[in-house]
Formats: sequence, structure tokens, C-alpha cells
Amino acid sequence: MWRARNSTRAGWPPRRALASARVAATARAAATDGYQASGLPPESVRFDYEGELALVIGKPGRRIPREAALSHVAGWTPFLDGSIRDWQRHTAQFTPGKNFDSSGAIGPELVPAEAFGDYKAHDLTTRVNGEVLQHTPISLMLFDAETLIHYISTFTQLREGDVIATGTCGGVGEKRDPQRWLKPGDVVEVEVSGVPILSNPVAAEG
Repeated sequence: MWRARNSTRAGWPPRRALASARVAATARAAATDGYQASGLPPESVRFDYEGELALVIGKPGRRIPREAALSHVAGWTPFLDGSIRDWQRHTAQFTPGKNFDSSGAIGPELVPAEAFGDYKAHDLTTRVNGEVLQHTPISLMLFDAETLIHYISTFTQLREGDVIATGTCGGVGEKRDPQRWLKPGDVVEVEVSGVPILSNPVAAEG
């Protein structure tokens, strides 16, 4: 799975370049029912949320041109990028902080591309314990899905079932004053309009 370092104009400055990081499958807590707990590891208390829209590749390709990119998308689904911020800063590529077992989540359903329609016409909302902490029109993302698919497929073959998480917007816990970290007992919801809500409780990693 690929997680794009993207942002919207809703609270974050523009990025000068697109960055991406590979995310291990074990970092995803829920791929079916959307209710498995996201694990807070004992090594850190800096567990943060990033609500995102993810796409799933349905047709393989390499060096996919922008104008053909969306024809490679099978469907769309919410994604929770649970990020261990202090571990994320260990390297320039963020890999450790994005790959703790069961830190993230995806689902609960994959909406086919035809049914989802224009992805830029949807909104993204993240709630923690019912409070809206992130909200943005998806149309404001700096690097659109076509750019992400073209860019990633330039250096690696995209295959059926590959997931690209398209990035988040402002409102993450690290950027708040005071900072807001997830703790056991919290419930994180990621909602993409027109898609069933992804809901995950937070629990200490056993």
C-alpha cells in the first residue's frame, strides 16, 4: 500500500513536492468491518489521526499517464492513517511512524468507482469522540488522484488491489494548541460523503 504525503489548503501550507511512503499491510487495523481497535503502542503516547480518502487499483499499470489514471481505479474507501509522530520524525521518509502494527484502518466498504462518481465532489470529515477535528472538500487536495497514480506508477508497478491513501488536511492533533493525542477509549471516525463511515476505537496494544 502507498500513502501519499498530501494536504489540502484547509490549514496547511502548499507542499513544494510530492512525497510517498510504503505502508505495511500489518499497519492496517481493519480492512473489513471497520470496528477493530487501532493499537496504541507502549513506545509512544504521540498517537495521531489523519483521515484520508483511499483508492484501490483495479487495473495494473506502469507509467500511467494522468489522463488515463482514473481508469485504473476500482473503487474508493475511507482510510485512517494512525501516525506515531515521534517515530515518524526518526527518518525523513516517515516510515517507522506510519507502520506500527494495527495503527491504521481502512474500510468498511469499497465503493465502486462508477457508483462513487467524481471523487472531487465529495467531502472528508474526521471526528474523535464525536467532535469534528478535520473537515475539507476533497477538491482542495494539492496533489489529485491522477497525479498520485501517475507519480507512483512511474517508479513501481501498480497492481490490482494496491491501495493509495491520498493524504490528509489540516486539523491533525500534532498541529493543535494544545496538541491532542489519541488515547485508549477514544473512537475515531473517518467519513467520506457517500461512503459508509469508518469507525475505530483506540486500545493499548496488547
